[in-house]
Amino acid sequence: MIRKKILFGGITLLAGVGYLLWPVYQFYAWSLDALPLSPFGWQVLSTKAPSTQVLYDRERQAAAEQSLIAIENHRKEIGAPAISAAVSACGKLVWAGASGWADLEEKIPVSTETRFRIGSTSKALTGTALARLVQKGSIELDKSIANYLDPLPNPEWAAITPRQLASHTSGLPHYKKNSDWLGLYETLALKNHYESMYQALGIFDGSELLFKPGTEFYYSTLGTVLLGAVLAGAEQKSYLQLMKEEVFSPASMTSTDISPINGDMQRNIAKFYKSNHLSGDELRLREWRPVDLSHRLPGGGFISTPSDLAKFGARYLDDNYLTPEIREIFWTPQKLANGEVNMQGYALGWRYRNQDIPGVGLLQYANHGGVSRGSQSWLMVMPDHGLSVAVNINRKTKVFWDFGRVSMDIAAAFIKEQNALGCE
Repeated sequence: MIRKKILFGGITLLAGVGYLLWPVYQFYAWSLDALPLSPFGWQVLSTKAPSTQVLYDRERQAAAEQSLIAIENHRKEIGAPAISAAVSACGKLVWAGASGWADLEEKIPVSTETRFRIGSTSKALTGTALARLVQKGSIELDKSIANYLDPLPNPEWAAITPRQLASHTSGLPHYKKNSDWLGLYETLALKNHYESMYQALGIFDGSELLFKPGTEFYYSTLGTVLLGAVLAGAEQKSYLQLMKEEVFSPASMTSTDISPINGDMQRNIAKFYKSNHLSGDELRLREWRPVDLSHRLPGGGFISTPSDLAKFGARYLDDNYLTPEIREIFWTPQKLANGEVNMQGYALGWRYRNQDIPGVGLLQYANHGGVSRGSQSWLMVMPDHGLSVAVNINRKTKVFWDFGRVSMDIAAAFIKEQNALGCE
């Protein structure tokens, strides 16, 4: 009898330990490739795939055809199930194209309306909501966030400003340096759903700051989550309602929403895939495990389409939406307390860079990439040309720019036509 009780207790203990360690295994296997996955469930990616495009401005036919060919070839090169892209020019959507499969198993083609996880491109959306509230006078960039969020879950946060949250100079950790151990575990498990950004602060409100706010740069999605809670507190609205009013509705972003736990063809959401990081005939893909990303919504939890993102870029360039003065503030790389620009040249919710593009010359553009579970995103806004380009895929590449570089081919094609056509 005693032996049976000991055996039962041992089995129960092992089951409990296994239950607790399972999310840790999943994180290391799925996200870090540090542990093996089951050999079952992998799929072959067909070299042939359907393509589609929508041309909203027939004067841009040549650029559209070049861009469609570019994404078709790029999809094959990087082994993506699907790729989708869109371009806005002169304040309106002018082209959208897509190639590949939204669902590999069911052979459901991707369309220009298929939605993807956009990862950290979400930060540009949240940064824009901040810009709108600064413009309205609801928030001051250099005031303590204690003026907008009451009560503060962590008293150390009273030293932080909205500017520091938006520029990753607040001292807040990213996921792996979160010393709130229960919260860290929850970001590995990705099972819990958070109805509000204030509730999501519980994931890291016990973590210490990494440095005195404003003195260093450390990229932190958790900082953007706190910014989302601050925005909601300033307006006394839910974060999602605020985003709809200040960003989504003004930009006619009808396809942008909270990411579900996995793909959903009935809602036109692509299935998300993990690769075995091989190429050619050895490439295999499998659907990503279900994950709840609601805790990181402001910094990495949205789904959208390239068309929505391109329309958003167009709206950002509209002086009736954001004044040139506000736009300049939010696109200016931020300085640390010692007067030096931060190591990434990060602005407020955006990166802003200069890059030489063959056939185009020096290109200035604001941008934000995004990496999510089984998906990647890229948005670039080119104010000198009145253009925005957005690209999405439903898998991750090991090197982000292996995915993102196709945007330069698309930009070059449309810049050449834009220079000839101009804006009315």
